[in-house]
Order: sequence, then C-alpha cells, then structure tokens
Amino acid sequence: MKTNWQLFFEQEKQKDYFKDLMCFIDSEYNSKIVYPPKNMLFKAFELTDLTEIKVVILGQDPYHGPNQANGLSFSVNDGVNFPPSLRNIFKELQQDAGVEIPISGNLEHWAKQGVFLLNDVLSVAQGLPGSHQKKGWEQFTANVVEYISSQTTDIIFLLWGNYAQKKGKKIDKSKHVVLESGHPSPMSANQGKWFGNKHFSKTNDYLKLKNKDLIIW
Repeated sequence: MKTNWQLFFEQEKQKDYFKDLMCFIDSEYNSKIVYPPKNMLFKAFELTDLTEIKVVILGQDPYHGPNQANGLSFSVNDGVNFPPSLRNIFKELQQDAGVEIPISGNLEHWAKQGVFLLNDVLSVAQGLPGSHQKKGWEQFTANVVEYISSQTTDIIFLLWGNYAQKKGKKIDKSKHVVLESGHPSPMSANQGKWFGNKHFSKTNDYLKLKNKDLIIW
C-alpha cells in the first residue's frame, strides 16, 4: 500500500462495517470465483498514492467476466476485448484529444500518472453483476472520496453518470474541480449524454493552469 494511504486504512480497519466487509470478502474468495483477483482488490491505492492524485474517475462494479477486471475502474487486462463503456471512453478521447484508440484497455499507465481509478464496489462474483453491492463497499468508497476531498486540493473529479455524481456530493467544490457528464455506456452515449464532454482536454487544460504535468492519455 502506498505510504499516504496507510492512515486512511488504519482508520477504516477499526470500524465495524469494514470488519464485516472483510469477513464477507474472505468468505466469497474462499468459496467462489471472484473478480478481480484478490491481490488486485486495492490496486488503485497501490498505483496512485494520495499525494500523487491529479484526477479521480469513479466507476461502479468491476467487470464480472473471466480475466477482465484488474482493480481499476473501466480498465481491463491486456489482450481482453474492450467492454462497451471502455470503447466509448476511447472514442471520446480520440475525438477530444486526438489520441489513437490503443491496442490494450489496461489503464495502469493512467493510474501511474495520478489518475485514481476507483470503483464504487471493488469486487464481484463471476457472472453475477451487483453481487457484492450493499455489503459495505459503498460506505468504504464514499469515505475514500471524502478523504481525498479533505486531504488534498485541486483534484479534478470526473463524474460520469448519475451513480458517480451521487457519490461526489461530498466533494468540496471550493477546492476541487468537478466535471460531470452522462455515463460512457452505450445507452447513455447513444442518447447524446457522453460524446462531446471533452473531459480529457479540459482536465489537461486545468493541469496546465496549475503548472502540473499533463496526463498522457
């Protein structure tokens, strides 16, 4: 775990909801096929330290198919076909910033540049979307967002869809930037709520304004 996350995790580990959540998670991994692999459960925290965050992108559940989820929101392992939402993310990125659609959907290179890729729920049983909802993850990730908001400044929160926007209600907008749009899922994108949001260029415009290194999307 990255150094500056340790205090947060020590705080959460003392809380009853987190103890119950970890008992549930241990039981699930011991009895079922669960994604992502257990050693990738907190990968977002391992790749992006609290003090290194420039951007936060909130997802929902991990992908529930074999070899897809790797602990980062919207990201898939190398060699895996792009799920529809990720494909639309890359299409918008191409239209907005002229970035060619990549060969791999693995977003680790974003995370290592300060893009914190957090799902609302961090695990799921194989083939059962939503199976780990309402077990405590939602409280954990709400606390993560609130902690980031309180402990940092000038973070760009990209909130895609109603789910993420509800999660972002406790973000202090007096010290952070919040950009909202529809979700990149086909239903939302086809209704004109995703394409053209220009969140990727807007993010780099703000980072440039703050004399920070731009994200190489």
